[in-house]
Amino acid sequence: MRWSQTYVPTLRADPAEADAPSHRLLLRAGFIRQLMAGHYSLLPLAVRVRAKVIEVIRDEMRRIGAQEFVLPALHPAQVWRASGRWEAMGEEMFRLRDRRGADLALGMTHEEIFTTLAEELSSYRQLPQLWYQFQTKFRDEPRPKAGLLRTREFTMKDSYSFDLAADGLDRSFELHRAAYRRIFDRLGIPAVPVEASNGGMGGSASVEFMCPAPTGEDQVVDCPGCGYAANRERATARVDPVTDDDTVTDDAPQPFDTPGVRTIDDLAVRYGVAAVRQIKTLVYVLDERLTLVLLRGDHALNEQKLADVTAAGRLRPAHADEIHAALGAAPGSLGAVGVAAELPVLADESLRGRRDMVTGANIDGVHLRGVDIDRHITVGGWADLREVAAGQPCVRCGQPLRIGQAIEVGHIFKLGYRYSEALGATVLDPGGVRVPLIMGSYGIGVERAMTAIVESHHDDRGIVWPRSVAPFEVAVVAAQFDDAPVAQTAERLYRQLVDARVDVVIDDRAERAGVKFRDVELIGIPLRVTVGRRALADGEVEVTDRSSGKTVRVPVDQAFGYVCQELRGDTCHGEA
Repeated sequence: MRWSQTYVPTLRADPAEADAPSHRLLLRAGFIRQLMAGHYSLLPLAVRVRAKVIEVIRDEMRRIGAQEFVLPALHPAQVWRASGRWEAMGEEMFRLRDRRGADLALGMTHEEIFTTLAEELSSYRQLPQLWYQFQTKFRDEPRPKAGLLRTREFTMKDSYSFDLAADGLDRSFELHRAAYRRIFDRLGIPAVPVEASNGGMGGSASVEFMCPAPTGEDQVVDCPGCGYAANRERATARVDPVTDDDTVTDDAPQPFDTPGVRTIDDLAVRYGVAAVRQIKTLVYVLDERLTLVLLRGDHALNEQKLADVTAAGRLRPAHADEIHAALGAAPGSLGAVGVAAELPVLADESLRGRRDMVTGANIDGVHLRGVDIDRHITVGGWADLREVAAGQPCVRCGQPLRIGQAIEVGHIFKLGYRYSEALGATVLDPGGVRVPLIMGSYGIGVERAMTAIVESHHDDRGIVWPRSVAPFEVAVVAAQFDDAPVAQTAERLYRQLVDARVDVVIDDRAERAGVKFRDVELIGIPLRVTVGRRALADGEVEVTDRSSGKTVRVPVDQAFGYVCQELRGDTCHGEA
């Protein structure tokens, strides 16, 4: 490839709209251009990197015996309705109608569609099946950001496993877990597997692969003592016991006036009621049903945990008028003592068995003392609903937990029977009984992986691509292309590398050497071979390693072999 004939629109200044390093550098180095919010054109350099990322993933999928498909991106509504996800996906699903008025969707994911193909499986003897594809996904993100990190259309490798029973799913899950570790190692992504929420996918278990990055949109909770790690949506922490006053004997809670109290802090500061002694009452609408959610006063609600526990398809905080109509008071004076039986109450585990607590009386400006959870509140369900905070004790070993930002680069799920039962994907078991398939789902975002690579591999001069995915392995730079000996030597070395199947570009532009060097560094090509008058006068060329910045002089007649040794650890095929 010749630089003079390649579309590489590098920029000299940082784009004003780009904050994340990956977004800034991919724009500056001429890899991407934005069409509109959440939609990007991939330019030739990005296409080259994307193809190499895909090939690494494809290689590891083949290694575990997975078969590649390509399924439609446009889906009929009926299969999504059959699984119950047509409504559950909410506004993130792009919906449209064809000329006949049929409801359609642009695919956010392909569980339903792959399951329709699995309906043709008939016997346990055909199992297990591991199927995958690379396909464009569409999600109507409300806030696209950080370039390729969060977009509204993107490429995903999604794979699916079909097994007869749980032990088979366990094997398929572990095959993918191991494959993902190898993939991210080969891509140069320092991904860490963490416990995760299943979210709208359903199923019994899931693991996310997280790449630590300050610009990441996810938060990972981890313990330096025992290695516990989980997405904050899933993470839990040990709750230190609180000693309650066992001398409280009044059977009924006692009301007391609290005019102007609106928050947990108001009650603590003005009335001396510590947050650990307060019951925080939140009101949510879960699938159109008003529900009271109780937490200890010093704890925050994790909405994803609430959604997971209740399996709610739609979840939102109740509006002020809904709250007042149901409880007769405004937030700040709410409680669950004596509420109507038709209002379900869900409480965090940290409140179980607590006595002598304080909560709102459902009368504006009034609270109740001496609340005994077991005697005075009818709790319909207990769950871990609280959000973990940094410094809280690890649930396993008690060491203080840390919280850091990360990019999710992969996610694997044990789906179970949700989709096979909904869509009728069954096989005959060894006893001749027809049983539903048990499924797993496994995803990697391709452009997101590219973003994570750049976030993990860059410096103040530009991107530092790992050799496995760099757009070119080598740049041959003719420092003075109008100098005949320089141009001829550069051309000869370029031709040798091309013939040896090395991915190489020759910078044959009529530009100053400094401009060429800056572009090679910005783009992140691993090796630069510089052919210039000064070194050539001594019969040498200069080879610079992008990662280390080290430059060595090599005799011209040894340059080809030296480059091959640096790239491959041996000589290139075709070396004379």
